[in-house]
Amino acid sequence: MTADPSWIDDALTAARPQVVGALLRYFRDLDAAEEAFQEACLRALKNWPQNGPPRDPVAWLIFVGRNTGIDAIRRTSRQAPMPEEDRVSDLDDVETPMVERLDGADYRDDILRLMFICCHPELPATQQVALALRIVSGLSVKQIARAFLVSEVAMEQRITRAKARITRADVPFEAPGAVERSERLAAVAAMIYLIFNEGYSAGFGEAGDRAPLCDEAIRLARLLLRLFPAEPEIMGLTALLLLQHARAAARFDADGGAILLEDQDRGLWNRAMIAEGLALIDKAMRHRQPGPYLLQAAIAALHARAAKPEDTDWAEIELLYAMLERQEPSPVVTLNRAVAVAKLRGPEAALAMVEPLEERLSGYFYLFGLKGYLLMQLGRRAEARMAFDRAIALANTPAEAAHIRMHLDRLMKESGAPARTG
Repeated sequence: MTADPSWIDDALTAARPQVVGALLRYFRDLDAAEEAFQEACLRALKNWPQNGPPRDPVAWLIFVGRNTGIDAIRRTSRQAPMPEEDRVSDLDDVETPMVERLDGADYRDDILRLMFICCHPELPATQQVALALRIVSGLSVKQIARAFLVSEVAMEQRITRAKARITRADVPFEAPGAVERSERLAAVAAMIYLIFNEGYSAGFGEAGDRAPLCDEAIRLARLLLRLFPAEPEIMGLTALLLLQHARAAARFDADGGAILLEDQDRGLWNRAMIAEGLALIDKAMRHRQPGPYLLQAAIAALHARAAKPEDTDWAEIELLYAMLERQEPSPVVTLNRAVAVAKLRGPEAALAMVEPLEERLSGYFYLFGLKGYLLMQLGRRAEARMAFDRAIALANTPAEAAHIRMHLDRLMKESGAPARTG
């Protein structure tokens, strides 16, 4: 019997969080757990093509990883000789008793423990994301470094520092209690959202390296949803990521220029992702406890449900942003609400909301892009040009800058001045 190599890769990826979490429970050391998992994967790559896939890949990997980890400890401490090879490699049916001992509570606790450790409050957000991508997702240091546009050496140091902080903080490896689960769940969700944003914010030229982060964030969100199937905010988070990523194929033109939502070819949107996201939102809304992720997902859903831009329910979007403003007051939320207000009540009403935000968002590209657009609609061309110039200076990607230059060129043509180049 021959196992399909692609199936093996998928099985190892899917099993990683639970297996590393279980090995972490055994060895109480991140490096030891990760090394034991890697050794178990090597043995799987050697045994599974010859013997076929085991009945339960997770149990097999935990069993082999635990044995090889113990062997490594014994070799290091010289406390006992190594066991014979056949004690580890003759695995005809050894996973059966392991499967019987693995119940839902162990599965949940092991994965939560792993995620909670990666999101420990001692770690800055950048280290949380890097550590989660390495330990939970299994991305290589090279892949993570490429996604964050840093060198492999710098990323290796970042991950090493994160592990050292966890060791110094004396993080408990016991199963998290109910109170801690509730408190830390928000941190895990935030970490997953950060991973997604790292991929989503990539420009056209970076998409090949960073867009996979969106897929990984969605995979982790689905995993978290399996652990908390009745939690409306986790439904909302998963739905939000799905609905945002569903538009990936329509976000850039052939030259790499950014395409605004209202100008996107909706035929390119991923309808399967949209259907999954909408179903989650409908289910979550029945709980009548909308939190920030669910509210953002509901806004994205209104865009997804509109067959044409003019069908968008801007009144409902403005209402949802107002609710989000009350839950999590933020100048960025107010800025987004101003877009809906512009659609409903015109550019002057929206500009009245945007201008007071300048002091707090003085380095924010989107504020000056929106301000320039509103001023242009009002015929205040000189002020619009200044806002567009500021937006270009603050652009995070060439695509963002190119999009503003398009508006600026249009403005210059309307005013009779020659269009700018460069």
